[in-house]
Amino acid sequence: MTDNGGAVVDIIAKASASLPVQEACIHRIKHVSEAGIYPGLVEEFVIIGEKPSDDSLILSLRAIQYDLAWERCRQLQAEDVVVKGKVVGGNKGGVVAVVEGLRGFVPFSQISTKSTAEELIDKELPLKFVEVDEEQSRLVLSNRKAMADSQAQLGIGSVVLGTVQSLKPYGAFIDIGGINGLLHVSQISHDRVSDISTVLQPGDTLKVMILSHDRERGRVSLSTKKLEPTPGDMIRNPKLVFEKADEMAQTFRQRIAQAEAMARADMLRFQPESGLSLSSDGILGPLTPDLPAEGLDLSDIPPAEEEAAYSE
Repeated sequence: MTDNGGAVVDIIAKASASLPVQEACIHRIKHVSEAGIYPGLVEEFVIIGEKPSDDSLILSLRAIQYDLAWERCRQLQAEDVVVKGKVVGGNKGGVVAVVEGLRGFVPFSQISTKSTAEELIDKELPLKFVEVDEEQSRLVLSNRKAMADSQAQLGIGSVVLGTVQSLKPYGAFIDIGGINGLLHVSQISHDRVSDISTVLQPGDTLKVMILSHDRERGRVSLSTKKLEPTPGDMIRNPKLVFEKADEMAQTFRQRIAQAEAMARADMLRFQPESGLSLSSDGILGPLTPDLPAEGLDLSDIPPAEEEAAYSE
């Protein structure tokens, strides 16, 4: 049976065992039904103690899930993948984010924006694992590394889906998969936009083109102006711009590629002594330097606790 306090479990012994609600799941729940526990369910439990009053056993599912969460985090770190973590707290050194049911620490030096802890509360951040140490209860994460990984895949002229986050007099901030890009007012349309709110609203979904991105600062410049089939379509017919976005972007990339090829050919023609040659991709020399190694500020790191065990 189940009740507000947890569940009573038949373990084929002289007396039934109890599963307290706080031991039913690694996440915070108010009733065991939220963890999929119901009468008739057969499950494996860990015995964590006994009640002094009647010597009945106390069971836990949370302890099993806790070990599995650390194992999963170690696996994700080894695979070097980007995960999403919800910010639930912070201190002077950084913010606390929940990943796989565990509370990890993200130092401010490893957050790509200049936001405060209060501004990040309840937001989801793309993260990568920096340190996973179960023995020391130490789980350190980096938003900057995750953003750098995402930005490395953003090619100039590529089209991505974004959501309008906020409007400013000078443009709109667009969330493109965890990266915050700026759609400047001059890049919304070929026609003049005097009031951005007449074209865009927070929550709107749209396609935007990547104009440039500064990896070190985490800044991305966007454009819908380049995606207009005819000047002013973003104002008069934004649906058409959405439909034709990929086609217009392809045309834009072709023009850019042709211009770059001509420029490289001119360089080789006028500087034959340089010893440079074009690759099969038309690339002359290295395109971008390696990203500098980022130092970590690991001060004030709270221990990585499971979500259910944390008390505000």
